[in-house]
Amino acid sequence: MSCSEGLRPDKRQTIKAAIMKYRSIALFILLICNGQLSYAQRTIGLTQYGAGVADGYVLFAPIMSNNTYLIDKCGKEVHRWAGSRKPGQSVYLLEDGTLLRPGNTGNSTFNAGGSGGIIERFNWDGSLLWSYTISDTAQCQHHDICYLPNGNILAIVWEKKSAAEAIASGRDPSLLGTSLWSEKIVELHPSGSGAATIVWEWHAWDHLNQDYSSSLPSYDTISNHPELININHYSGMPTGSDWLHINSVAYNPARDEIMLSVHNFNEIWIIDHSTSIAEAAGHTGGVRHKGGDLLYRWGNPAAYDAGTPADKKLFGQHNAHWITTGADTGKIIVFNNGQGRPGGNYSSIDMLTPPVDGAGDYSYTPGSPYLPVTATWSYSATTPGDFYAMNISGVQRLSNGNTLICNGPAGKFFEIDASKNIVWEYINPVNNAGPMTQGTTPTQNLVFRCLHYDASYPGFSGHTLTPGAPIELSPLAEDLCSTTASNLVQQNADLKITTNNPFSETIVLTSAIELTDINIMLTDITGHTVAVWEHKNIAVGIPLSLYPKNILPHGIYLLTIAGKQGYSHIKLLSY
Repeated sequence: MSCSEGLRPDKRQTIKAAIMKYRSIALFILLICNGQLSYAQRTIGLTQYGAGVADGYVLFAPIMSNNTYLIDKCGKEVHRWAGSRKPGQSVYLLEDGTLLRPGNTGNSTFNAGGSGGIIERFNWDGSLLWSYTISDTAQCQHHDICYLPNGNILAIVWEKKSAAEAIASGRDPSLLGTSLWSEKIVELHPSGSGAATIVWEWHAWDHLNQDYSSSLPSYDTISNHPELININHYSGMPTGSDWLHINSVAYNPARDEIMLSVHNFNEIWIIDHSTSIAEAAGHTGGVRHKGGDLLYRWGNPAAYDAGTPADKKLFGQHNAHWITTGADTGKIIVFNNGQGRPGGNYSSIDMLTPPVDGAGDYSYTPGSPYLPVTATWSYSATTPGDFYAMNISGVQRLSNGNTLICNGPAGKFFEIDASKNIVWEYINPVNNAGPMTQGTTPTQNLVFRCLHYDASYPGFSGHTLTPGAPIELSPLAEDLCSTTASNLVQQNADLKITTNNPFSETIVLTSAIELTDINIMLTDITGHTVAVWEHKNIAVGIPLSLYPKNILPHGIYLLTIAGKQGYSHIKLLSY
């Protein structure tokens, strides 16, 4: 395909004539915006709403705020829970309409990212029903919790080991700071308003392997024991302390198993929950007869000497869990952050199908990486670097087959359909100072994770879900839910073109039919020509990337596509 900055005069006139026919659209937009470009000011809150959006509500707790918000898909606030502390870090709406979330106690010993320390449960009106603290100089809850079908709660907890304890267990002293934080998973049975009983627990420290000293316990090559954890893989952060940095916990009731996302190992681990506390501390017992040893691990074969760094699949991942709805129920989905990914940093959503044999055990060939070799399904941006979240973040497969993605550092939530088209986008408008004003550049609006709840979710029963105003200050009058101008997928009866909207440096077109002798012109809202392209054809389903000459100012643009099949206009937003 050839690309030129100019067209023959006759072709340029054809496009100009088409543009004039639709110039009234641009003028109308200018009138309703009172002379201002409203799309150019839409920097936070709802930024896209297109066909195929899943009906329901989105729950999120901004990291820099004490509040938890429930919004509808039109970006309007439906409910708010006012807390007394920042999250630590996840948040869940339970089926009885109560809110369950960890809070950050500001533990000065465990001062790494994701620190929490207290788990709180609020009723719909915001009254505190129950709380339980796990925060002192020896331990601290962090990152995530998981509500179980029996009403108990799983919590991830750092537990501090002294340097002497770590060395006695085979830790290489060169990899040590003043202490080493290991991890435990505790199952809490809540009682009263501030009490809980630990009814089950698992400690990573009970399942160690080390290759540092033959005179110390559990000495062996890790490749002989992939069910164990090599205490010398890897260094911790900060100051060598935070060794594993588990950042999510999930539960599978059908298999009675727990899944952990282990950030510093770039791995997913699965352990058996059917064990007793004593069995969980050992290597036998439970339905899978392996005690608390790892049943399955995936993402980084080098962690158990079954591969090299080139075989790594996960890169600082978050939010690993089993899919619970739709055709992919039972498969694993994870937000693969992509920090340190070969070829450049970019994020992806990866779904995998672990191999299970006839007995229900995870299949494994000794000396080889755990399967699968590659993900069953993945999503990344057309230009991979356009979607990158270096930390936090999450993903959720929805009941209609769409996928909700949270780019945590950017505070951006977006929903893709089964064809991987973005059909909805929302940017958290809350930072450390509270709600921001529409039109300002969002800063400090990080979100650990967001969750979608269908409109039929039992937790909404008995509650009035009346949409209020958008959370942001000075919201724009235009309702994106009632206009097609902002829809991501722009269908035209003649040319059937889909495109990314908004766009930044690249406009990507995809056609449902073969297009020939295509001329494309991009104009701004005043009709000024910004860029022109000429193409002999556009193949079916093969994306065509267009690169405007310069990075364009924020605003509305009109993309005109003319060819033998007719012509089409698509209104685009640059951000």
